[in-house]
Amino acid sequence: MILVSRRLVPAALLALVGVLSACSSDDGPTNPGVQPVLGLSASNITATAVTLSFNGVAGDESYDIERATGTGAFAKVGDVAAPATGTSASYDDTGLSAETAYRYRVITRRGTQTATSAEITVTTVALGSFTRDITADITTNTTWYADTTYILKGFIHVANGATLTIQPGTTIKGDFNTLGASLFVLRGSKINAVGTADLPIVFTSARDPGSRQPGDWGGLVIVGNAPTNRTGVEIEIEGTNTVAGNESGTNYKVTYDGGSVPTDNSGELRYVRVEFAGYAPSLNNELNSFTFAAVGSGTRLSYLQSMAGLDDSFEFFGGTVDAHHLVSYEAGDDHFDMSEGFRGRLQYLIALQTTQLAQRTGAGSPASDPQAIENDGCSGAGCLQGFDTAPFTTPVVANFTLVGTGDAATSGSSGGVGMMLRRGTGGYYVNGVVARFPRAAVSVRDAETFARGGAAAVPDLATADLAVRNLLFLATATPFQAQSGSTPQNAFDLAGNALVQNTTATLAEAFTAFPATVNDQTTAAAFDWTPATGSPAAAGGLATFSGKLATAAGATVTGTSFVGAADPAGAKWWQGWTIYAQK
Repeated sequence: MILVSRRLVPAALLALVGVLSACSSDDGPTNPGVQPVLGLSASNITATAVTLSFNGVAGDESYDIERATGTGAFAKVGDVAAPATGTSASYDDTGLSAETAYRYRVITRRGTQTATSAEITVTTVALGSFTRDITADITTNTTWYADTTYILKGFIHVANGATLTIQPGTTIKGDFNTLGASLFVLRGSKINAVGTADLPIVFTSARDPGSRQPGDWGGLVIVGNAPTNRTGVEIEIEGTNTVAGNESGTNYKVTYDGGSVPTDNSGELRYVRVEFAGYAPSLNNELNSFTFAAVGSGTRLSYLQSMAGLDDSFEFFGGTVDAHHLVSYEAGDDHFDMSEGFRGRLQYLIALQTTQLAQRTGAGSPASDPQAIENDGCSGAGCLQGFDTAPFTTPVVANFTLVGTGDAATSGSSGGVGMMLRRGTGGYYVNGVVARFPRAAVSVRDAETFARGGAAAVPDLATADLAVRNLLFLATATPFQAQSGSTPQNAFDLAGNALVQNTTATLAEAFTAFPATVNDQTTAAAFDWTPATGSPAAAGGLATFSGKLATAAGATVTGTSFVGAADPAGAKWWQGWTIYAQK
């Protein structure tokens, strides 16, 4: 195919080699009438792509592009149809590795006859070789490239229906000197940040590793047009509206109420990390690592990690978006927070909390009640029926591994619960591991929430909007939070819901690798969430869904014979692209 180079780096980075004579072909006889291409040159497009340019000869039929890495053998990577005039052609070779030498040659074809060009060599540039400050809103379609590190120097909004495309391997940093610097993707606009396991897209602090803290910058916010259950009032994104007006690059008011398109599409995030984010201009008014406000099911979310955020790692305000393969290590508040009528489907989730990290001064403070999952129905202005306001929060949350501190002193003054279900929330929570939470594995906080499950010890899946099924409570003494002050005793029957309490197995026995001590020297390689041989997590799952659970899950979430986020016989999907770093 003929492609046009989208972007050339400075001339000092070009590798230009002319071809002056032909050499013998490796794959066919040479016809004196067939000439090799002329003027073959190569130039970097980005750190992972180059453009080949050359001039053909009138009468040529096509050109095979061959590539070799270093001193390796050549192999065909593509072909180009000969231009009608027999003049210039080009080919973009993508998906390369940064800082790597590649050799190229071009095979000219006329029927069965060929001619082979001389070789040229080009070395791709390093990831993040250049730096660019982002100070204004993005209002036209824009691409960010992996050879450049982008510095968010303000509250940057993708607006006006624009699409921001981010290449694999790109790093985006929040400017430390701009308190709360963030990226917002507003309603009607899109972000397509599609990384790979080898080249994740990373949003992180502008400070050097070893000096980073939660709250060093703001976070990533996506606003869609799907419904929520708060109506009749204007609802702002938490953490916004600290300045009046709507000046580009400032923290002006962003709202998300009134959505009406469940299938709304805000783009795609895949293999994306958000590190050391979070910003709280006032109490209970915080930006999170990932904020999804009224995001619709047309949006695609997969392989995302939050590391050391000041507030929640993943927060869903209403909406219908699905997500899978999510990792949260060390949150300042909740790892997964869903409310306001969120009806998405989540599968394969990991949350790890071992400590409370020191926060950046001035950015806010950690919550007093962090939980692994904290789900609410409707609360605050616009909840016309109070906790009973529809649409109910009824996510499907399947195959999760939630590990807490095991120490109430580091779990906040009222936290330390694995799953906090409250304020009339529903949902289907199935095939999970809830481990090492000091207060309780689960809290069904109020009567309205208990009513979603039919106010029954064993909710009927044919009719219930709330079910907690096939969970393993590991190294947690209390399955359900007991009566405490205004908190009633709402609990589900263990055996009737296939809830297994195991107080004898340790985390090291349950998982293939779990360090005895987690500190600032620990790395992501220390965690292997695969059930160990003989682990209670290797079995006990609900393999076949029924009733409302089956309807809500559809074909998106499927049953498994195991519990937790890792298939005992499956891929270690979190490895290679996640990190563990406390600073």
